[in-house]
Amino acid sequence: MTASWKYCNPVNVTFGEDAVVSIKAKLAGRAYCLITYNDHPFFDDMVEAISREAGTPAVVVRDVEPNPSFIGLRAACKTYGQAKHAPDVIVAFGGGSVIDTAKVLAASGADFSRVQAFLEGRAGPETLTATPIIAVPTTSGTGSEVTCWATVWDTEAKKKYSLNRPNLYPEHAILDPRASLAVPRGLTLSTGLDALSHALESIWNVNANPVSANHAVFAATEVLDALPKLLERLDDVGLRGRLAQASLFAGLAFSNTKTALAHSLSYYLTLHHGTVHGIACSFSLPAVMRSVIGRDEACDAALKRIFGEDLAAAADRLEALLNRLGVSTRATDYGVTHEDWVAAIDDALKGERGLNFIGSRDAVLAAAA
Repeated sequence: MTASWKYCNPVNVTFGEDAVVSIKAKLAGRAYCLITYNDHPFFDDMVEAISREAGTPAVVVRDVEPNPSFIGLRAACKTYGQAKHAPDVIVAFGGGSVIDTAKVLAASGADFSRVQAFLEGRAGPETLTATPIIAVPTTSGTGSEVTCWATVWDTEAKKKYSLNRPNLYPEHAILDPRASLAVPRGLTLSTGLDALSHALESIWNVNANPVSANHAVFAATEVLDALPKLLERLDDVGLRGRLAQASLFAGLAFSNTKTALAHSLSYYLTLHHGTVHGIACSFSLPAVMRSVIGRDEACDAALKRIFGEDLAAAADRLEALLNRLGVSTRATDYGVTHEDWVAAIDDALKGERGLNFIGSRDAVLAAAA
């Protein structure tokens, strides 16, 4: 008897079309908030281009942090609330931090205290709103355009939260590979490795299913082949397109499984050592992979479709690839002592994402030694 499983993702996806024209079509005349970055001339140009094509936004929000925090989100919600009339829809043009911030705006009703109270367990979901979102990712990594959650950081209390509501799936996702051409090498690397982590984490996961596994195999295979090439040819639109699709498919995979141990570990590194998210969640992948080999037949089968029959050798190749790309796989290279890393592993295994992991503590500690 085969195991039962389910899969669902409600986001309408458009790939490869001109993003600005697609935004106008998806808006269908609705009043909108435009949220994007403020740290690059490219985004200045895109605000102008979108405004010309789709009409003047009801409000423009550009208060976006790399890791959206309580402090920054409070400011973004205040800006959002300056619209004379509440927008009918939010257009998020940017990377994962922009799309995550858009989800917070959508849930906030322009009042961040609502979201904070919900995240801290002081209020229920009925206090939140759910303005529709059109997501246009400009990086290839987070998959936030096809998930219903946003990562939120309380930097003062050193805590990470996930705003997770079924009505926060974007209404539409528009993927235009040309929108990522301005992304520099370092960000291309870290976001690409984030996508790889999403794919692999959805495989060694208690919530894995045949659909998520197929998406993950495609995503991981594409990232492993295309990312090293793209890092040498950043202006290659074809490679940008391959990474955009890989990130999308990784998002479709973990939208149903969520992530697992490597991501749970990453939060410690980001909060306490400032490690960029894509690096923080990917540097441990070889060790985590070694710890799950032979643990689960379906997991092994999916990994073999990506890496070949010899999974132990594949973990070594993955480690060598990360090292060639300039990513150390040793926790101590990120400012963590061995004792703190063991404690972080113990904490991560107890966390929400760690509980999705199919492996054991002893195997992880042995692989991480």
